Amino acid sequence: MLSFDSQAVHAGRQGLTDQGLHAVPIDLSTTAPLPSVHDGGLAYEQLATGGTPLEGQSTVYQRLWNPTVARFEEGVALLEAMPEAVGFASGMAALSAALLAVVATGRKHVVAVRPLYGGSDHLLATGALGTEVTFTTADGVRGALRPDTGLVILETPANPSLDLVDIAAVVAAADGVPVLVDNTFATPVLQQPARHGAAMVLHSATKFIGGHGDAMGGVIAADGEWAARLRRVRAITGGILTPWPAYLLHRGLATLPVRVRAQQVGAHKVAVALAGHGLVRRVYYPGLPDCDPQGLVGTQMAGPGSLLAFELGSPDHAERLPGAVRLLTHAVSLGGIDSLIQHPAGLTHRPVAAEARPHAELLRVSVGLEDPADIIADMVQALEATR
Repeated sequence: MLSFDSQAVHAGRQGLTDQGLHAVPIDLSTTAPLPSVHDGGLAYEQLATGGTPLEGQSTVYQRLWNPTVARFEEGVALLEAMPEAVGFASGMAALSAALLAVVATGRKHVVAVRPLYGGSDHLLATGALGTEVTFTTADGVRGALRPDTGLVILETPANPSLDLVDIAAVVAAADGVPVLVDNTFATPVLQQPARHGAAMVLHSATKFIGGHGDAMGGVIAADGEWAARLRRVRAITGGILTPWPAYLLHRGLATLPVRVRAQQVGAHKVAVALAGHGLVRRVYYPGLPDCDPQGLVGTQMAGPGSLLAFELGSPDHAERLPGAVRLLTHAVSLGGIDSLIQHPAGLTHRPVAAEARPHAELLRVSVGLEDPADIIADMVQALEATR
Protein backbone atom coordinates (compact mmCIF):
# COMPACT_ATOMS: atom_id res chain seq x y z
CA MET A 1 0.00 0.00 0.00
CA LEU A 2 1.27 3.48 -0.85
CA SER A 3 2.30 5.89 1.90
CA PHE A 4 0.04 8.84 2.70
CA ASP A 5 2.34 11.27 0.89
CA SER A 6 2.33 9.15 -2.27
CA GLN A 7 -1.44 8.83 -2.09
CA ALA A 8 -1.74 12.60 -1.83
CA VAL A 9 0.17 13.00 -5.09
CA HIS A 10 -1.71 10.33 -7.03
CA ALA A 11 -5.20 10.33 -5.47
CA GLY A 12 -7.91 10.92 -8.04
CA ARG A 13 -5.50 10.64 -10.97
CA GLN A 14 -6.33 7.06 -11.92
CA GLY A 15 -6.53 6.31 -15.62
CA LEU A 16 -4.74 9.42 -16.87
CA THR A 17 -1.95 7.45 -18.56
CA ASP A 18 -4.48 5.29 -20.40
CA GLN A 19 -6.02 8.50 -21.75
CA GLY A 20 -2.63 9.81 -22.83
CA LEU A 21 -2.74 12.54 -20.18
CA HIS A 22 -0.45 13.67 -17.40
CA ALA A 23 -2.34 16.60 -15.83
CA VAL A 24 -5.93 16.23 -14.68
CA PRO A 25 -8.28 17.46 -17.44
CA ILE A 26 -10.82 20.20 -16.73
CA ASP A 27 -14.26 19.42 -18.14
CA LEU A 28 -16.20 22.69 -18.26
CA SER A 29 -19.29 21.30 -19.98
CA THR A 30 -22.49 22.43 -18.33
CA THR A 31 -24.54 19.87 -20.23
CA ALA A 32 -23.91 16.48 -21.80
CA PRO A 33 -25.42 14.81 -24.92
CA LEU A 34 -28.30 12.41 -24.31
CA PRO A 35 -28.50 9.18 -26.35
CA SER A 36 -32.33 9.12 -26.18
CA VAL A 37 -35.19 10.47 -24.11
CA HIS A 38 -35.51 7.11 -22.36
CA ASP A 39 -31.83 6.67 -21.55
CA GLY A 40 -31.45 10.34 -20.70
CA GLY A 41 -34.36 10.11 -18.29
CA LEU A 42 -32.85 7.09 -16.56
CA ALA A 43 -29.52 8.89 -16.23
CA TYR A 44 -31.22 12.00 -14.84
CA GLU A 45 -33.09 9.97 -12.26
CA GLN A 46 -29.92 8.12 -11.28
CA LEU A 47 -28.01 11.33 -10.62
CA ALA A 48 -30.78 13.52 -9.21
CA THR A 49 -31.55 10.96 -6.52
CA GLY A 50 -27.97 10.76 -5.27
CA GLY A 51 -26.39 8.10 -7.48
CA THR A 52 -23.28 8.29 -9.63
CA PRO A 53 -23.19 7.68 -13.40
CA LEU A 54 -23.41 4.08 -14.49
CA GLU A 55 -20.89 2.95 -17.08
CA GLY A 56 -21.72 4.46 -20.45
CA GLN A 57 -24.44 6.71 -19.04
CA SER A 58 -24.77 10.39 -19.90
CA THR A 59 -23.81 12.74 -17.08
CA VAL A 60 -26.72 14.98 -18.16
CA TYR A 61 -25.91 18.28 -16.42
CA GLN A 62 -23.06 19.78 -14.39
CA ARG A 63 -25.29 20.42 -11.38
CA LEU A 64 -25.71 16.66 -11.09
CA TRP A 65 -22.17 15.40 -11.76
CA ASN A 66 -18.87 16.48 -13.26
CA PRO A 67 -15.74 14.36 -13.92
CA THR A 68 -13.28 17.01 -12.72
CA VAL A 69 -15.18 17.38 -9.46
CA ALA A 70 -15.41 13.60 -9.14
CA ARG A 71 -11.63 13.23 -9.34
CA PHE A 72 -11.19 15.70 -6.50
CA GLU A 73 -13.80 13.83 -4.47
CA GLU A 74 -11.98 10.53 -5.03
CA GLY A 75 -8.77 12.12 -3.78
CA VAL A 76 -10.29 13.46 -0.58
CA ALA A 77 -12.08 10.18 0.14
CA LEU A 78 -8.81 8.27 -0.14
CA LEU A 79 -6.91 10.65 2.16
CA GLU A 80 -9.71 10.65 4.74
CA ALA A 81 -9.95 6.83 4.69
CA MET A 82 -13.60 7.05 3.66
CA PRO A 83 -15.41 5.24 0.83
CA GLU A 84 -16.67 8.41 -0.86
CA ALA A 85 -16.65 12.20 -0.75
CA VAL A 86 -19.01 14.89 -2.05
CA GLY A 87 -17.84 18.33 -3.17
CA PHE A 88 -19.72 21.59 -2.63
CA ALA A 89 -19.39 25.25 -3.52
CA SER A 90 -18.09 26.13 -0.04
CA GLY A 91 -17.63 24.69 3.41
CA MET A 92 -20.90 26.28 4.53
CA ALA A 93 -22.70 24.75 1.53
CA ALA A 94 -21.33 21.38 2.63
CA LEU A 95 -22.53 21.85 6.22
CA SER A 96 -25.93 23.03 4.98
CA ALA A 97 -26.26 19.90 2.85
CA ALA A 98 -25.41 17.70 5.83
CA LEU A 99 -28.06 19.39 7.96
CA LEU A 100 -30.68 19.10 5.22
CA ALA A 101 -29.79 15.44 4.72
CA VAL A 102 -30.27 14.83 8.44
CA VAL A 103 -33.63 16.65 8.50
CA ALA A 104 -34.73 14.48 5.56
CA THR A 105 -34.25 11.38 7.74
CA GLY A 106 -36.94 12.72 10.08
CA ARG A 107 -34.60 13.68 12.91
CA LYS A 108 -34.23 17.42 13.19
CA HIS A 109 -32.32 17.73 16.47
CA VAL A 110 -28.58 18.41 16.36
CA VAL A 111 -26.10 18.36 19.24
CA ALA A 112 -23.23 20.76 18.60
CA VAL A 113 -20.01 20.82 20.62
CA ARG A 114 -18.76 24.36 21.15
CA PRO A 115 -16.56 26.10 20.20
CA LEU A 116 -17.27 25.95 16.48
CA TYR A 117 -16.46 28.13 13.50
CA GLY A 118 -18.63 31.23 13.77
CA GLY A 119 -20.51 30.56 10.54
CA SER A 120 -21.37 27.02 11.65
CA ASP A 121 -22.50 28.22 15.07
CA HIS A 122 -24.62 30.97 13.53
CA LEU A 123 -26.28 28.62 11.02
CA LEU A 124 -27.20 26.16 13.76
CA ALA A 125 -28.43 28.86 16.13
CA THR A 126 -30.81 30.34 13.56
CA GLY A 127 -32.51 27.03 12.82
CA ALA A 128 -32.83 28.29 9.26
CA LEU A 129 -32.61 24.79 7.77
CA GLY A 130 -35.25 23.24 9.99
CA THR A 131 -32.93 21.95 12.69
CA GLU A 132 -33.11 22.40 16.43
CA VAL A 133 -29.77 22.63 18.20
CA THR A 134 -28.47 21.94 21.68
CA PHE A 135 -25.04 23.47 22.21
CA THR A 136 -22.88 21.68 24.73
CA THR A 137 -19.35 20.68 25.64
CA ALA A 138 -17.76 17.36 24.70
CA ASP A 139 -18.58 16.03 28.17
CA GLY A 140 -22.23 16.99 27.76
CA VAL A 141 -23.01 15.16 24.53
CA ARG A 142 -24.69 12.11 26.06
CA GLY A 143 -26.93 14.24 28.25
CA ALA A 144 -27.93 16.44 25.31
CA LEU A 145 -29.27 13.58 23.18
CA ARG A 146 -32.98 13.35 22.40
CA PRO A 147 -35.02 10.65 20.65
CA ASP A 148 -35.03 12.86 17.54
CA THR A 149 -31.29 13.65 17.57
CA GLY A 150 -29.99 13.03 14.08
CA LEU A 151 -26.45 14.40 14.24
CA VAL A 152 -23.64 15.39 16.58
CA ILE A 153 -21.26 18.06 15.26
CA LEU A 154 -17.80 18.89 16.54
CA GLU A 155 -14.68 20.66 15.35
CA THR A 156 -11.19 19.70 16.48
CA PRO A 157 -8.95 21.62 16.75
CA ALA A 158 -11.72 24.13 17.36
CA ASN A 159 -11.99 27.57 15.82
CA PRO A 160 -10.58 29.87 17.16
CA SER A 161 -9.46 28.58 20.56
CA LEU A 162 -7.69 25.44 19.27
CA ASP A 163 -9.51 23.28 21.85
CA LEU A 164 -9.01 19.58 21.16
CA VAL A 165 -11.88 17.12 21.35
CA ASP A 166 -11.54 13.36 21.80
CA ILE A 167 -13.44 12.13 18.74
CA ALA A 168 -13.73 8.51 19.86
CA ALA A 169 -15.11 9.60 23.24
CA VAL A 170 -17.77 11.76 21.58
CA VAL A 171 -18.67 8.93 19.18
CA ALA A 172 -19.14 6.63 22.18
CA ALA A 173 -21.23 9.24 23.99
CA ALA A 174 -23.36 9.77 20.87
CA ASP A 175 -24.60 6.19 21.28
CA GLY A 176 -25.15 5.45 17.61
CA VAL A 177 -26.10 8.96 16.48
CA PRO A 178 -23.88 9.92 13.51
CA VAL A 179 -21.01 12.26 14.33
CA LEU A 180 -19.78 14.89 11.86
CA VAL A 181 -16.27 16.22 12.45
CA ASP A 182 -15.05 19.47 10.93
CA ASN A 183 -11.46 18.52 10.11
CA THR A 184 -10.52 21.79 8.39
CA PHE A 185 -7.81 22.80 10.88
CA ALA A 186 -6.11 19.40 11.12
CA THR A 187 -6.51 18.15 7.54
CA PRO A 188 -6.16 14.41 6.84
CA VAL A 189 -2.39 14.87 7.11
CA LEU A 190 -2.69 15.22 10.88
CA GLN A 191 -6.03 13.60 11.68
CA GLN A 192 -8.44 11.15 10.08
CA PRO A 193 -11.69 11.26 12.08
CA ALA A 194 -13.17 8.22 10.32
CA ARG A 195 -10.56 6.08 12.06
CA HIS A 196 -12.07 7.22 15.36
CA GLY A 197 -15.68 6.51 14.41
CA ALA A 198 -16.87 9.71 12.68
CA ALA A 199 -19.65 9.17 10.14
CA MET A 200 -18.88 12.32 8.16
CA VAL A 201 -15.74 14.44 7.83
CA LEU A 202 -16.15 18.02 6.64
CA HIS A 203 -13.61 20.43 5.19
CA SER A 204 -13.72 23.99 4.09
CA ALA A 205 -11.48 23.03 1.19
CA THR A 206 -10.88 26.74 0.62
CA LYS A 207 -8.38 26.56 3.45
CA PHE A 208 -5.52 24.03 3.66
CA ILE A 209 -6.66 21.76 0.85
CA GLY A 210 -6.56 24.57 -1.70
CA GLY A 211 -3.73 26.21 0.18
CA HIS A 212 -3.26 29.31 -1.97
CA GLY A 213 -6.30 31.47 -1.22
CA ASP A 214 -7.57 31.32 -4.79
CA ALA A 215 -10.21 28.56 -4.85
CA MET A 216 -13.38 28.16 -2.81
CA GLY A 217 -15.02 24.85 -2.04
CA GLY A 218 -16.23 22.43 0.59
CA VAL A 219 -16.22 18.66 0.81
CA ILE A 220 -17.62 15.93 3.04
CA ALA A 221 -16.14 12.44 3.16
CA ALA A 222 -18.60 9.74 4.19
CA ASP A 223 -19.80 6.21 3.56
CA GLY A 224 -21.88 5.37 0.52
CA GLU A 225 -25.25 5.86 2.22
CA TRP A 226 -24.48 9.34 3.53
CA ALA A 227 -22.72 10.30 0.29
CA ALA A 228 -25.87 9.44 -1.69
CA ARG A 229 -27.98 11.57 0.66
CA LEU A 230 -25.54 14.46 0.30
CA ARG A 231 -25.46 14.20 -3.50
CA ARG A 232 -29.25 14.26 -3.58
CA VAL A 233 -29.34 17.45 -1.51
CA ARG A 234 -26.62 18.93 -3.70
CA ALA A 235 -28.54 18.13 -6.87
CA ILE A 236 -31.74 19.67 -5.52
CA THR A 237 -30.19 22.80 -4.02
CA GLY A 238 -27.51 23.42 -6.65
CA GLY A 239 -24.63 23.86 -4.22
CA ILE A 240 -22.20 21.93 -6.39
CA LEU A 241 -18.49 22.52 -6.60
CA THR A 242 -17.66 23.66 -10.13
CA PRO A 243 -14.82 22.32 -12.34
CA TRP A 244 -12.25 25.11 -12.15
CA PRO A 245 -12.05 25.38 -8.34
CA ALA A 246 -12.28 21.58 -8.16
CA TYR A 247 -9.18 21.37 -10.35
CA LEU A 248 -7.29 23.84 -8.15
CA LEU A 249 -8.37 22.09 -4.95
CA HIS A 250 -7.39 18.72 -6.38
CA ARG A 251 -3.99 20.13 -7.32
CA GLY A 252 -3.64 21.29 -3.71
CA LEU A 253 -3.91 17.72 -2.42
CA ALA A 254 -0.54 16.83 -3.94
CA THR A 255 1.36 19.36 -1.83
CA LEU A 256 -0.90 19.21 1.24
CA PRO A 257 1.42 17.02 3.37
CA VAL A 258 4.49 19.13 2.57
CA ARG A 259 2.71 22.41 3.29
CA VAL A 260 0.97 21.29 6.48
CA ARG A 261 4.13 19.89 8.04
CA ALA A 262 6.28 22.89 7.12
CA GLN A 263 3.64 25.33 8.43
CA GLN A 264 3.37 23.29 11.61
CA VAL A 265 7.11 23.67 12.27
CA GLY A 266 6.81 27.42 11.83
CA ALA A 267 3.73 27.65 14.03
CA HIS A 268 5.47 25.92 16.92
CA LYS A 269 8.31 28.44 16.79
CA VAL A 270 5.88 31.35 16.66
CA ALA A 271 3.83 29.96 19.56
CA VAL A 272 6.91 29.54 21.74
CA ALA A 273 8.11 33.06 20.93
CA LEU A 274 4.72 34.61 21.73
CA ALA A 275 4.44 32.60 24.96
CA GLY A 276 7.67 34.20 26.11
CA HIS A 277 6.70 37.78 25.24
CA GLY A 278 5.76 40.05 28.10
CA LEU A 279 2.80 41.63 26.32
CA VAL A 280 1.13 38.28 25.56
CA ARG A 281 -1.07 37.00 28.36
CA ARG A 282 -1.69 33.49 27.01
CA VAL A 283 -1.04 31.42 23.89
CA TYR A 284 -3.39 28.71 22.65
CA TYR A 285 -1.56 26.11 20.58
CA PRO A 286 -1.92 22.32 20.84
CA GLY A 287 1.85 21.94 20.66
CA LEU A 288 2.27 23.65 24.04
CA PRO A 289 2.03 21.30 27.06
CA ASP A 290 -0.85 23.04 28.82
CA CYS A 291 -2.99 23.16 25.65
CA ASP A 292 -3.35 19.39 25.24
CA PRO A 293 -4.48 18.07 28.64
CA GLN A 294 -5.88 14.84 27.15
CA GLY A 295 -2.70 13.99 25.24
CA LEU A 296 -4.44 13.88 21.86
CA VAL A 297 -1.42 15.13 19.92
CA GLY A 298 0.52 12.00 19.10
CA THR A 299 -2.53 9.76 19.49
CA GLN A 300 -5.58 11.18 17.71
CA MET A 301 -3.52 13.82 15.91
CA ALA A 302 -0.15 13.34 14.26
CA GLY A 303 0.86 16.92 15.14
CA PRO A 304 -0.46 20.20 16.56
CA GLY A 305 -1.02 21.99 13.24
CA SER A 306 -0.29 25.54 12.18
CA LEU A 307 -3.09 27.60 13.76
CA LEU A 308 -2.61 29.41 17.03
CA ALA A 309 -4.37 32.04 19.07
CA PHE A 310 -3.15 34.40 21.75
CA GLU A 311 -4.62 36.82 24.27
CA LEU A 312 -3.42 40.32 24.97
CA GLY A 313 -4.05 42.41 28.03
CA SER A 314 -6.99 44.39 26.64
CA PRO A 315 -9.57 44.34 23.83
CA ASP A 316 -8.23 47.67 22.60
CA HIS A 317 -4.74 46.25 22.12
CA ALA A 318 -6.17 43.22 20.32
CA GLU A 319 -8.17 45.40 17.94
CA ARG A 320 -5.22 47.64 17.09
CA LEU A 321 -2.53 45.01 16.59
CA PRO A 322 -3.76 43.52 13.24
CA GLY A 323 -3.44 46.95 11.68
CA ALA A 324 0.24 47.15 12.65
CA VAL A 325 1.55 43.98 11.01
CA ARG A 326 3.67 44.33 7.86
CA LEU A 327 4.46 40.80 6.71
CA LEU A 328 1.29 39.10 7.91
CA THR A 329 -2.00 39.98 6.28
CA HIS A 330 -4.96 41.14 8.35
CA ALA A 331 -7.67 38.95 6.83
CA VAL A 332 -10.10 36.15 7.60
CA SER A 333 -9.55 32.59 6.33
CA LEU A 334 -6.61 30.33 7.06
CA GLY A 335 -4.45 27.50 5.80
CA GLY A 336 -2.80 29.33 2.92
CA ILE A 337 0.86 29.70 2.07
CA ASP A 338 0.99 33.18 3.63
CA SER A 339 0.37 34.07 7.26
CA LEU A 340 -2.91 35.71 8.27
CA ILE A 341 -4.07 37.35 11.48
CA GLN A 342 -7.61 38.20 12.52
CA HIS A 343 -9.78 39.18 15.48
CA PRO A 344 -12.44 36.43 15.79
CA ALA A 345 -14.80 38.21 18.19
CA GLY A 346 -15.06 41.18 15.87
CA LEU A 347 -15.18 39.23 12.59
CA THR A 348 -15.85 35.52 12.00
CA HIS A 349 -17.50 34.98 15.39
CA ARG A 350 -19.38 38.26 15.53
CA PRO A 351 -22.81 36.57 15.02
CA VAL A 352 -22.16 34.00 17.77
CA ALA A 353 -24.13 34.29 21.00
CA ALA A 354 -22.35 36.39 23.61
CA GLU A 355 -21.83 33.48 25.99
CA ALA A 356 -19.98 31.50 23.32
CA ARG A 357 -18.14 34.34 21.58
CA PRO A 358 -14.33 34.36 21.90
CA HIS A 359 -12.73 36.86 24.24
CA ALA A 360 -12.27 40.29 22.73
CA GLU A 361 -8.61 40.10 23.75
CA LEU A 362 -8.05 37.07 21.48
CA LEU A 363 -6.31 37.08 18.10
CA ARG A 364 -5.93 34.10 15.75
CA VAL A 365 -2.94 33.48 13.50
CA SER A 366 -2.68 31.11 10.57
CA VAL A 367 1.03 30.51 10.08
CA GLY A 368 2.14 30.27 6.47
CA LEU A 369 5.35 29.27 4.76
CA GLU A 370 7.38 32.40 5.46
CA ASP A 371 10.55 32.09 7.52
CA PRO A 372 9.32 31.80 11.14
CA ALA A 373 11.94 34.34 12.22
CA ASP A 374 10.36 36.91 9.91
CA ILE A 375 6.88 36.13 11.20
CA ILE A 376 8.05 36.48 14.80
CA ALA A 377 9.86 39.74 14.08
CA ASP A 378 6.76 41.20 12.46
CA MET A 379 4.52 40.20 15.35
CA VAL A 380 6.97 41.54 17.94
CA GLN A 381 7.18 44.90 16.21
CA ALA A 382 3.36 45.03 15.99
CA LEU A 383 3.06 44.18 19.69
CA GLU A 384 5.49 46.93 20.60
CA ALA A 385 3.96 49.47 18.22
CA THR A 386 0.47 49.00 19.68
CA ARG A 387 1.29 48.38 23.37
